[in-house]
Amino acid sequence: MIKAIVTDIEGTTSSLSFVKEVLFPYARQHLPAFVTAHQHDAAVKALLDDARQTVAADLDLPALINQFIEWIDTDQKITALKSLQGLIWEAGYQQGDFKGHIYDDATRCLKAWHQQSLALYVYSSGSVQAQKLLFGFSEAGDLTPLFSGYFDTHIGGKREVASYQNIIDALQLPAEQIVFLSDIREELDAARQAGLQTVWLVRDQAIDPQAEHQQVNDFDAIQL
Repeated sequence: MIKAIVTDIEGTTSSLSFVKEVLFPYARQHLPAFVTAHQHDAAVKALLDDARQTVAADLDLPALINQFIEWIDTDQKITALKSLQGLIWEAGYQQGDFKGHIYDDATRCLKAWHQQSLALYVYSSGSVQAQKLLFGFSEAGDLTPLFSGYFDTHIGGKREVASYQNIIDALQLPAEQIVFLSDIREELDAARQAGLQTVWLVRDQAIDPQAEHQQVNDFDAIQL
């Protein structure tokens, strides 16, 4: 019996275009001014120090800003960058510059699963803060009450088996009672190796009956 569902965000609950065409450009555009204005804030200062440790160099502020921009342009999953993006997006959400995109089918099924007492979790390369903002300021309203917890790269990379073993330990459930939803095969491969059940979201693509994981075009087609 399934007791918990762990879902990815990009390409799964939310469109890739929202992340790539709205969130990433917004963070890139506003990052220099945001970092300059908040460089002495405790949270931002800690992230700047983390970035210096990542590159193993004592970079000054302009060099750090350039490093963050380079990481954005090359789509690096650097924890300090993801956390900084989350802070920038928080300001954007609160100012009403945009709302989080969630597919209607995802919203509908997440609400139904929650009503069925299934525990719902998010696992994304974006920071936990960014995850909460996307669901909290979504086009469908505040969806954060649906979720029991969130995981990001602090628990490990999404293509690493150990990350899913850590999630199993955190949920304190048998692996076979947990389903992981994603649009990335390598993530699903790692989750399956850890013992999780898997569902592959292939939005706008034809279903491949020979695929290594159960494929669906939307949440409505998921059979638990």
